[in-house]
Amino acid sequence: MALKRIQKELGELNRNPPTGISAGPSDEKDLFEWTGTILGPPKSPYKGGIFRLKIEFSQDYPFKPPSVKFITRIYHPNIDDDGSICVNLLKTDVWKPATKISQVLEAISNLLENPNPDDALVASVAEVYNTDRQKFIKTAKDFVKK
Repeated sequence: MALKRIQKELGELNRNPPTGISAGPSDEKDLFEWTGTILGPPKSPYKGGIFRLKIEFSQDYPFKPPSVKFITRIYHPNIDDDGSICVNLLKTDVWKPATKISQVLEAISNLLENPNPDDALVASVAEVYNTDRQKFIKTAKDFVKK
């Protein structure tokens, strides 16, 4: 079941990719492991950045969310140094089998534009975001340049 669903979603993504987002299998032989790319949203400090993601589907997909992590380092309150992402859509208690990987990637792209410091993975970055927005923006832009 998982393989059929993944194949279907891959076809949909190839036919109608969301703006600034691409994803597909890392290796043609293994459809359960993908690499994704998100372009930094134009109205964010991540503008001009290209962010790579590792996406892993389990045999239980779509009944369990995929594992999605940033490969590219990023300065963000909802993304830690290991690349783990705190976004509601991927939480096991929020995940719905009807959710598609394109929606997950769009939610992550939206998170780049609209961080959620109230649900932060990195408290120190959330504090900078809340107390010194200019410093946050400068640091985020510096990470993009690297």
